[in-house]
Amino acid sequence: MSYLGLEIATPADDSVTSAKIVDGAILNVDVNASAAIAQSKLSLDIANANINASAAIDATKIADGSVTSTEFQYINTLSSNAQTQIDAKGVGDALLGTAQIWTAGQRGEITALTSATSVTIDMANSNNFSCTMAHNVVFENPSNDTAGQCGSIFLTQDGTGSRTASWGSDWDFAGGTVPTLTTTAAAVDRIDYVILDATNIQAVATLNYS
Repeated sequence: MSYLGLEIATPADDSVTSAKIVDGAILNVDVNASAAIAQSKLSLDIANANINASAAIDATKIADGSVTSTEFQYINTLSSNAQTQIDAKGVGDALLGTAQIWTAGQRGEITALTSATSVTIDMANSNNFSCTMAHNVVFENPSNDTAGQCGSIFLTQDGTGSRTASWGSDWDFAGGTVPTLTTTAAAVDRIDYVILDATNIQAVATLNYS
């Protein structure tokens, strides 16, 4: 190409680097909407700073069928590698179905029950429960009882005391005897339990904690 007798060389294909382009010089209107930018034309080192943070890439930005199975496999590989790194750091040690040794204390919360004449414990809420008894309470057969769950129920007499507890048919106490609670005001008793199956909860009472 010549201009006023001067020869101006045409840049070779793929020879213009990003350093030769002023930031912001290429606008959306300068990109042919009908011609997709091929992956081979994109640098592998595109930084987060080069992506407009205010414009998230949503489903409407991706053409139907444009993401291939190969690209999904690449994403899956990245996910697998991330999980491997998490496991290597010890963060992923809590794995269901795997025998493990805990190297730090593990704790189950104590869920407070609302005192009433009839209380049905939802075993899905917690392993451990507490109840400050302001009534004579019937502890009904619980809901969501699953074999293998165990825990404790802390029973505290209110300021009046003399509160009693009776239990649904699923509760099986040691020796076949339902415990008589300590009835002095503010007294604390504890019921420890293990769920054998959906209709049998083996329990033992420890009474009169100071």
